Amino acid sequence: MTSTPSGPARAGYAPFAHLTVPNAALYRRVMSAFLAAKERFAVHLRPEDVFAALPPEHRPAEPEAVVKALDSLVEWGNLRADPDTSRVTAVEDFYRKRFIYQLTQAGEAAELALSAYDEALGRRGALQAVALHDIVTQLRALLVIAAEQEEGEPDAAKAHLALSALTSRFEALAENARAFMGSLQRTIDLHDVEVEVFLAYKDRLIQYLERFIQDLITLGGRIALLIGELEDQERVDALLRLAAAREAADAAPDETESAEAQAYARWVARWSGLAAWFVSADGRESQARLLRGRALGAIPQLLAVVRQLNERRAGRSDRSADFRTLARWFAEAPDDAARHRLWRAAFGLYPARHLTVDADTLEQRAARPVAAATPWAEAEPLRISPQLRRTGSYERRGKTRRVQDRSEQRRHLAEIAARQTQEIAAARARLATDGTTRLSALGALDPLAFGLCLQLLGDALATWRPGMTTTVATSNDGTMEIRLTALADGTTAEIHTPGGTFRGPDHLVEITDLTQTGQVRADGIPTGGER
Repeated sequence: MTSTPSGPARAGYAPFAHLTVPNAALYRRVMSAFLAAKERFAVHLRPEDVFAALPPEHRPAEPEAVVKALDSLVEWGNLRADPDTSRVTAVEDFYRKRFIYQLTQAGEAAELALSAYDEALGRRGALQAVALHDIVTQLRALLVIAAEQEEGEPDAAKAHLALSALTSRFEALAENARAFMGSLQRTIDLHDVEVEVFLAYKDRLIQYLERFIQDLITLGGRIALLIGELEDQERVDALLRLAAAREAADAAPDETESAEAQAYARWVARWSGLAAWFVSADGRESQARLLRGRALGAIPQLLAVVRQLNERRAGRSDRSADFRTLARWFAEAPDDAARHRLWRAAFGLYPARHLTVDADTLEQRAARPVAAATPWAEAEPLRISPQLRRTGSYERRGKTRRVQDRSEQRRHLAEIAARQTQEIAAARARLATDGTTRLSALGALDPLAFGLCLQLLGDALATWRPGMTTTVATSNDGTMEIRLTALADGTTAEIHTPGGTFRGPDHLVEITDLTQTGQVRADGIPTGGER
């Protein structure tokens, strides 16, 4: 039984109609067999060839099912059927239905579209630190080309190739980062996963994120500086016009001007997207900084998933599993009486006569038991307190439960919090400078102080604008402020840490601990309003 396409399917999308019919799985396998045959340069397939090409576990019991599927695909336009006259040996064979099948152009286009769809859904993406290095290289090449242009030797081919390579690498970086963060969120949202597999993957993923974050901090600032140099003195505009003119060179004579204008508009949009990705402007944070925040936020989320998995592995109760077990008990109960007893034992919803059971009531029922099936008219009446009847509540006062002393646990947590606060305050005091000094004068730093220093440098470089020589930035928690000034002497700064030596261009820095100046409290809340 086949379905006849209607509406848009009949108007031009009929090759996709096999995706929404009851036997869609069989149709997809049949089309896969034709694609595999095309890769082997086979043009036509007979029904028995298609039947043999299907996986044994998914092969229909009768070959006639494959023939019906082929006929339906011919009706939808995915395949073309031609009479098979190669095996005719008698006149009566001409009157038998024998066809050979091949892919149509529409059917092949539909399969290509479906392959692209499946590939896009299964794409995990990546955080390409190598792409950051390539972008730095291409920006430097554009600076060289811009310098040659100022000397009167413009080279449109070089400019066009460099800009094409730059935008291609940037588009791959942005698309892969978007796909990776989406797949990362799906990984964080996983619940039914093997604990050992996830823990092993977690360690590698956190190392991967930390390495990319470090590269993004260092190379992102360098890329922002190079973008600023290119945008200075309208160097970029000249390069974009060269690339646009080269693209429009092959246009028809009457369309050259419009083609060049359109190409120029496209290049301006691409460059604007690249600049917005790495440079913060007009109160808007750059995409690189937002990506860094997303990657940093993913690490504690991964650790939270690990904590949940450890709690599950430690045997902490799972309410959904308990309810499934209870449902199985109900299903296995021999009769309704057993199910009623199970209900009362599980949920404690006893008959209303048990509302005020006390010691006297229990003694009476122990002496004269009353079955649960006893009718109300035959049971002993329930005597209700006048207070319950008057106020609607009845509470028998008893000994107050003993309050558990948790002062020791609170004291321990307070000590940990105080120690962490002191360590962070010591790191801020170690970084704070008495006025302006060189970055190289900071000397050796412990891991906590170095991490704070690296974060401040990243925040400062992310706010660097074209034409700037000095920038001011505040840490995310509002407790530190850094003033960074570029130097023209080309010296290199070295900061020694237990994990290695950090090297980079030397700058003038002024780092202020805002908690000591009274502008912000130690918990990061501004004293005079938000900064």
